[in-house]
Amino acid sequence: MRLGVLDIGSNTVHLLVVDAHRGARPVPAYSHKAQLKLTANLVEGNRLSDEVADRLRAFVGEALQVAEDKGVEDLMAFATSAVRDAVNGDEILAGIRDETGVGIDVLSGEAESRLTFLAVRRWFGWSSGRLLVLDIGGGSLEIASGVDEEPDAAISLPLGAGRLTHEWFKEDPPPAGEVRRLRKHVRAEIARTVGDVLRNGQPDHAVATSKTFRQLARIAGAAPSSEGIRVRRVLKHNDVTDWAERLAQMSLADRAELPGVSEGRAPQLPAGAIVADATMDLFGLPQLELCPWALREGVILRRLDGMSAERRSG
Repeated sequence: MRLGVLDIGSNTVHLLVVDAHRGARPVPAYSHKAQLKLTANLVEGNRLSDEVADRLRAFVGEALQVAEDKGVEDLMAFATSAVRDAVNGDEILAGIRDETGVGIDVLSGEAESRLTFLAVRRWFGWSSGRLLVLDIGGGSLEIASGVDEEPDAAISLPLGAGRLTHEWFKEDPPPAGEVRRLRKHVRAEIARTVGDVLRNGQPDHAVATSKTFRQLARIAGAAPSSEGIRVRRVLKHNDVTDWAERLAQMSLADRAELPGVSEGRAPQLPAGAIVADATMDLFGLPQLELCPWALREGVILRRLDGMSAERRSG
């Protein structure tokens, strides 16, 4: 079956077309995306601006045409923290539904965490034992831990790299005082969760997903994406600590010149590195292994599981 997944993220809006069947890995067939930077376009009163709402509607229309052209049989659409937290998010999605007929589900932070965990579990398998999964998005940080496909702890914190950059940094590069205040805030927020996450045991395998972690791993020496998704990539805490300090002192132009760092993501990388450093430190993680599957794949896998259950009940 050819499935389409429309992911309205805090930075990027992405239509991924995959060939997927129950019991088989989803195989990407086509990708269509745009950086709308929803979190950075929140205006006074935590509203998404009219301009970005218009751009989002236009992209959904484009995505529908692309999905039709590529033979998509089933289209799933979801939105994450930027739309979830915007006071006019539901209004914008209702307008899109009326105009295009596409219903867009707004995932809770916990659902994001659980679906990402499912994707990581399927990628690495049962031999990984107890997994700890970290994902730094544009609007939120997801943390999940467990030994099964459903985590026994799934947490979402408003510590996304885009959100923190928008709310805490007023200059680029940020002054030392802003960096210090953000670092203190991030560590206090994460520290409150450590006991709940680790209550059932230390992880056997610590894993990271998301563009922020991939970029940090790349600038720390991990293999480039051109070498394929099956190449093992790890990110060491010592490297993250070093880069968290260096990135905060670099200009935007200099960060954009780093290997694997796109111009669109460069502004939020210092905040993302601060979150990565704090999380690895507070959870006592000397290194993380990167997983190429994340939320989108989790949504696909859950959909395939549901289709299989529907056939059995029918």
